[in-house]
Amino acid sequence: MARMTLDAFAEQVAQALGHRLVTLLLYGSAARGAPLPEGAEMNTLLVSDGADEDLFSRLAVPVRAWTAAGHPAPLILTEREWRDAADAFPIEYQDIRDAHRVLAGRDPWQGITVQREHVRRQLEHELMGKLVHLRQAYAAQWRQPKRLAEVVRGTRAGFFTMLRAVLRLAGRTPPAAPDALLREAGALIGFPADNGLTDPVAYLAAVAQTAEYVNRMERTPS
Repeated sequence: MARMTLDAFAEQVAQALGHRLVTLLLYGSAARGAPLPEGAEMNTLLVSDGADEDLFSRLAVPVRAWTAAGHPAPLILTEREWRDAADAFPIEYQDIRDAHRVLAGRDPWQGITVQREHVRRQLEHELMGKLVHLRQAYAAQWRQPKRLAEVVRGTRAGFFTMLRAVLRLAGRTPPAAPDALLREAGALIGFPADNGLTDPVAYLAAVAQTAEYVNRMERTPS
């Protein structure tokens, strides 16, 4: 049996949910237009009129085929949650808004606003949390280079999301390509990005410098 494609998934979800579907979005790297490695995961977000037993029953068949194709199940929010959560997840909302594609349903962004101070506050919290947990992992695995490299690989995507948020706070448009993102963020924040931050020591230093930079940013909302 052929692996489920993105278009087939969107069509099956729309048919399964009918009037209950508000929107189905593709977001992240796959929506930025950059070539993806074969077998790369595609991230989706589903906004519906509710989240109940009926919804999960309707989604069971298409989501099972989608996850069997190697992709994560969609994030699910009710329409009310989607409209009320921009202050709780401002970084994620900005990141999705900048790189998304509506697969089914309507454009969900009308009336959605993200406040600068909400972004800065979440960014400060998450960077400090990432820094503390990285130092914990480094202390446990310092003499195990392969394990440290795995830590870096496993946390880079989240750090890139934070770097995009920093650039937006600075009034800049984040580049889509990871190398260009690192160069621009590194030039702004003050860390060298020549090695692509594959070196664990350089990576930890970059996270620490980014946290310090955000802590110093002006706290007035735009």
